Amino acid sequence: MTANPATPLLDTVDTPDDLRKLKPADLRQLADELRTEMISAVGQTGGHLGSGLGVVELTVAIHYVFDTPTDRLIWDVGHQAYPHKILTGRRDRIRTLRQGGGLSGFTKRSESEYDPFGTAHSSTSISAALGFAVANKIKGTPGRGIAVIGDGAMSAGMAYEAMNNAAEAGNRLIVVLNDNDMSIAPPVGGLSAYLARLVSSGRFLGLRDLARKFARRLPRPLHAAARKTDEFARGMAMGGTLFEELGFYYVGPIDGHDLDALVPVLENVRDAAEGPILVHVVTQKGKGYGPAEEAADKYHGVQKFNVVTGEQAKAPAGPPSYTGVFAKALVAEAEKDDRICAITAAMPSGTGLDKFAQLFPNRSFDVGIAEQHAVTFAAGLAAQGMRPFCAIYSTFLQRAFDQVVHDVAIQNLPVRFAIDRAGLVGADGATHAGSFDVTYLATLPNMVVMAAADEAELVHMVHTAAQYDDGPIAFRYPRGNGVGLELPEVPELLEIGKGRIVREGTKVALLSLGTRLGEALKAADLLDAKGLSTTVADLRFAKPLDTDLIRKLMLSHDVVVTVEEGAIGGLGAHVLTMASDEGLTDAGLKIRTMRLPDVFQDHDKPEAQYDEAGLNAPQIVDTVLKALRHNSAGVNEARA
Repeated sequence: MTANPATPLLDTVDTPDDLRKLKPADLRQLADELRTEMISAVGQTGGHLGSGLGVVELTVAIHYVFDTPTDRLIWDVGHQAYPHKILTGRRDRIRTLRQGGGLSGFTKRSESEYDPFGTAHSSTSISAALGFAVANKIKGTPGRGIAVIGDGAMSAGMAYEAMNNAAEAGNRLIVVLNDNDMSIAPPVGGLSAYLARLVSSGRFLGLRDLARKFARRLPRPLHAAARKTDEFARGMAMGGTLFEELGFYYVGPIDGHDLDALVPVLENVRDAAEGPILVHVVTQKGKGYGPAEEAADKYHGVQKFNVVTGEQAKAPAGPPSYTGVFAKALVAEAEKDDRICAITAAMPSGTGLDKFAQLFPNRSFDVGIAEQHAVTFAAGLAAQGMRPFCAIYSTFLQRAFDQVVHDVAIQNLPVRFAIDRAGLVGADGATHAGSFDVTYLATLPNMVVMAAADEAELVHMVHTAAQYDDGPIAFRYPRGNGVGLELPEVPELLEIGKGRIVREGTKVALLSLGTRLGEALKAADLLDAKGLSTTVADLRFAKPLDTDLIRKLMLSHDVVVTVEEGAIGGLGAHVLTMASDEGLTDAGLKIRTMRLPDVFQDHDKPEAQYDEAGLNAPQIVDTVLKALRHNSAGVNEARA
C-alpha cells in the first residue's frame, strides 16, 4: 500500500447518491478500496482505526440500501464513522482528521448533513434515532432513524431505556447491533445468514402477520400461547430473546463483512411493515489490516503509523504520563491496604487500572460503560468499609452527576474519585474535554476537590485520598505526560484545604490550581522583569479553600489573579465569593479570574488550545497589567 492508494471505483463516489448508482456486484470492490483509503488516511493523521475498519462493509451496505440523509443514520460514539465520512462528501478532507480546523474524530452536526446527531459519548444513538423516527412519524414526513451501536455500548443502561420506549416509533426505527467481540451470538455461518434473510423477508413477515390476525380470533389463552411460540421458535434458532422482550423484531446474527448477506437483509428490513427492528451483525475490529486484526486493543486509537509495517510513531522519550503515575501510586497504596479497590467504566487501559487489575484481580472492577452504576457501586463498597477509587475521565463522570450527589455526597461516603483527562484534551476536542469537574464537584457539601500541579503532587494526592475517610474526595489530573519531576519515594499526606507558596513576591499574587502552575511561574518571571514582584501559590484544593492563605495574599498584594484549567464557576468563583463575603475587595483590591472560555473549544494541538483559551504566561501577564490599568509601557508609573 502506498500513501495515496489507487481507488478507481471509490474515486467515482462522492456522496451516497453516487454509491446507490453502483451495481451490487461492485460493492465488494468499493469496500476494499474504502478500507484501503481509511488505512492510508489514518496512517497519516492518527486516530481511531480498528472500529472503523470493522464497519466498512456495514457502512457501504447501509448507505447503499437506505435513503440517507433523509433516513437519519447515527453512529454510536462516532469513532467508527471514518468510512462514513469518506462516503459522505468529506474524502477530500479526511487527512485533516483531529487537526486544527480539520474534520472531527466523531460525528458532528455542523460538519455535514449526513451527521444528523453529534455522538462522542457512548450509548446515546438509540435514544436519538428514536427521537428522529417519532418526529417524522408525528409530522408525517418520510425518513427512518437508524442507530448503529456496538456491543460495548450496549452495556449502558441508557440503551435499554431507549429500547423500552421504542414501540413509539414503529417500523421507522432500526437498530443495528455491531457485535465485534462475538460476545452475544454464537459464531456466524451460512445457516444463520440464511435464517436472517428468511425471517426479514416480506413473505415471512406477511405470513407472520396473517398468523397473528388468525391468532387474535382464538380464545385469549391460545392467542398468547401462539405469540410466545413464535418468539420462542425464532429465539431458539437465532437468539435475540432479550430484544424481543423489549419490543424489537430481531434479525440476525449476520456476518457484517459479507455484503451478499448484508444487502438483502437490510433491504428486507427497509421494506418491512414490522418494527421496530434490531439487526444483529457480527464484525471484526481491525478487519482487513493484519496488525489491527492481531492487536485490536493497540489499534483502537493510534498515532501516525507506517501503513506497510503497522509500526506506530513513538512519542519522544520523556516523563511518564499522569495516568501511569496515578496507576503506579495506587498500586503502591493497595499493596499496603487491602481495603483499597478500583473501579473503571470500560476504560481499564485508559485509566491505568489494567495494571492494578493484573496485581489485584479480586479488587478491580470494570463495570462496562455504566458510569452511574460505577459511582453507586463505589458508594456501596465505601459504606461497607472498603476504600474504593472510582477512576473515570472527567467528561464521562458528567454522566453520573446525580449519583455523585445523591449516593455519595449526601451520605458523605468516602468514595475516591480519580478524575483523568481533566482540562483540554487536544485532538479529541470539546466532547472529551474535562472542563467542568471542578465546577460541578466543588459546589457539593462534603466534597473535597484537589488538582495536581505536577506528577509529584499527583502521588501525594493519591496517598491523601487513600487515607481520607471523612467523606468523598476527588483529585484531577490531565491527559499527557508530567513535567519531569522526580517521583517521591515516600508520598506526603497533604493537609486538607491547605495550599503552598511556590514563589514569594510583594505586589502581584497568582493563585494557581492544577497544571497551569508552570505557566504561572513563567508569568512571574516576566512580571518580575517588569518590576512587578510576584507571588505564586499552588492552592492544591478548590474545596475547601485555603482561606487563611488567600486572605493573607489578598491583604498583602495589589493584584490577585486566579488561574485554572476549568470552566466558569470553579476556583475563581469560589475565591471571589470568599473575598466578597469577607469584604476583602472594599479597600480597592483588584481580583481577576482566568479560566477556560465560555465556549466549547474545537479539537487542535494542546498548545493552540491553551493560546485560544488565554491560559499561557503572556496572557497571564496581560491580565495583570490590565488589572493595574497600565500596559507594559506604563509599568514605571504602576510601580510608583
